[in-house]
Amino acid sequence: MDTKVSHAAAELKRLGLLSCTGDEARAFLHAQLTNDLLDLPPGQARHAGWCSAKGRLLATMLVIAHERGFLLQLSRDIAAAVAKRLAMFVLRAKAKVADESDAWVQLGIWGPGAEAQLAALALPVPAAPLAVTAGGNARVVRLGSQRFLVAAPAADRERIAGAFSDAGDESWALEEIRDGRPMVVLATQDQFVPQMVNLERLGGVDFKKGCYPGQEIVARTQYRGVLKRRMVRARVGAQAAAGNDLHAADLPGQACGTVVNAAHVPGGGSELLAVVQIASLESGGVLRLGSADGPPLEILPLPYAA
Repeated sequence: MDTKVSHAAAELKRLGLLSCTGDEARAFLHAQLTNDLLDLPPGQARHAGWCSAKGRLLATMLVIAHERGFLLQLSRDIAAAVAKRLAMFVLRAKAKVADESDAWVQLGIWGPGAEAQLAALALPVPAAPLAVTAGGNARVVRLGSQRFLVAAPAADRERIAGAFSDAGDESWALEEIRDGRPMVVLATQDQFVPQMVNLERLGGVDFKKGCYPGQEIVARTQYRGVLKRRMVRARVGAQAAAGNDLHAADLPGQACGTVVNAAHVPGGGSELLAVVQIASLESGGVLRLGSADGPPLEILPLPYAA
């Protein structure tokens, strides 16, 4: 009997979902987020960020458009606070922001057999990256050639999540890191401008759209070439976590970088995304986790142009 597993799945308990609905939901989100949402149709998703007035990311999001408004995927540990703070800016707009993390189940499915598994659940398969399909009240987003996100009402949890053996959301976090997709969490809020975490390289920043919180600083960073830190992907033979400091010999006595996201790998150690001083990267020295004599990092390639 062939026991080879052709796909993997995980219930994504670390991720939350906000909803934004109402006649002016689109205009409201367009004025708040780093990406252009005015032309985002149902059936499409986009990466975006939400910044403070100083241009620092308060959240990174996957924005999913549907017929009744928008779903905003973000880290669950900041979902309630972001919903509350974002709602403060609604004012008189005909829009409502709500934390619906408990009302939805999110599932990641990846591997060569992922499309067949979606079809077996009567969930239509999106054809192109960031395309969205609807199967009943569920939404399916293609995130890569063999990687999908399913968001469905919590009432459908048993039908959808129960159909798979759960690989654990740590496995999904590793897939996200290998795709070079950063996620701002509580430990890293208000630390990075979007370009530091490569958000513009993921199509998450539109430099031609109108104003949004922090837009002037984000634009200045882009056009005046003042970016001093960039995100890299790496491996380390120790357990790493978001918010951990990195050190290098060219900056004695101070941190040269910060771990953005990390996931444990089979056999030990972690893979991670980290924002690092460009000067430290160019010096050719070894980056170390936690301290100047901590475990060394091995820099790995990102799947998009650096």
